Amino acid sequence: METWYRVQNVDQVDSPALLVYPDRIVRNIDRALKFVQGDVNRLRPHIKTNKCKEVCQLLLEKGINKFKCATIAEAELLGTVGAKDVLLAYQPVGPKIDRLLRLIDAFPNTHYACLVDNADSANQLSIRGLERGKPIAIYIDVNIGMGRTGASIAQMERLVLAIQLLDGIHLLGVHGYDGHIHDKDYTIRQQQSLQAYSVLDMAYLMAQGSIATPLTKVIGGSPSFPFHAGRHDVECSPGTFVFWDFGYAENYAEQEFLIAAVLLTRVVSIVNHRYLCLDLGYKSVASESLQPRVRFFDQRIGEIKMQSEEHLVVEVRDSADFKIGDELYCVPRHICPTVACYDELQVVEKGTAEQVWKVFARSKKINY
Repeated sequence: METWYRVQNVDQVDSPALLVYPDRIVRNIDRALKFVQGDVNRLRPHIKTNKCKEVCQLLLEKGINKFKCATIAEAELLGTVGAKDVLLAYQPVGPKIDRLLRLIDAFPNTHYACLVDNADSANQLSIRGLERGKPIAIYIDVNIGMGRTGASIAQMERLVLAIQLLDGIHLLGVHGYDGHIHDKDYTIRQQQSLQAYSVLDMAYLMAQGSIATPLTKVIGGSPSFPFHAGRHDVECSPGTFVFWDFGYAENYAEQEFLIAAVLLTRVVSIVNHRYLCLDLGYKSVASESLQPRVRFFDQRIGEIKMQSEEHLVVEVRDSADFKIGDELYCVPRHICPTVACYDELQVVEKGTAEQVWKVFARSKKINY
């Protein structure tokens, strides 16, 4: 039985806790780079998964300088660690426009861009760009099948024309997120990824035909990463690969990333001879998925009976095999929102947890 995840000084680690393993994170980064044949210019990792300086620094140490993020706090974190190129994969509205501009001024060595999918938003950004005397960099967000945000192909020609007429913004490329692609079947996923890429490429050609400067294509997440990584004309933006989780490991085994984040929980009550209660409520693990939301390494743990805010009740063959305070280790189904449940990550190196990494960007706001 594998025991790489066990912590020797576990008595010094409170639970529930999210443990991370730097050696496995580095191996995952190397694996991601292998997909793009070592070309760091084709990899733009999304930091929504890790949200902490140290993981971003590990990516930077591998020569990766382009990043994607979803919040102003994540964008600020990337400025703090010295990332050169940051795409805020979100269309800023309301106060977020001012926050983004303050961030751009605060980190002049980091090049920031954001998304736009309509002429009104483009105009609002242009007005602010003209006021500050420097254009705001943008990518056109294209709906490549998810139906969440993004301009449709039918809207592209008019949107590109509107952007051309605005002096306060600068178009850098097109962006598409294919979060609707999550089929376990490799062939189906491959076909869906090609369809998504075809839509983005069509939008790109429509935009590039009207713009003199070369444009960039940014596409995809983790499920479609292996397919887009083979396209030499795009930047890929997976994020989950740094930590991975059992949901992705189960559905996308061909990617061969390692589990690098594990939950530590303890027995807090013995309900009866068949059930244990653990300190792993849905405030400590992503709860948007159906059960099981975690998978235990200990094969004695059976089905999950119930979960509430601070408690998780699990079935066992015989509760006499356990005692109050026993520690158990498990992997979340979805790691990205699970990380957002924690203020800090417990760093495990050579079996010992002696330092923590602060999850700075789980906050809605850091400074800006």
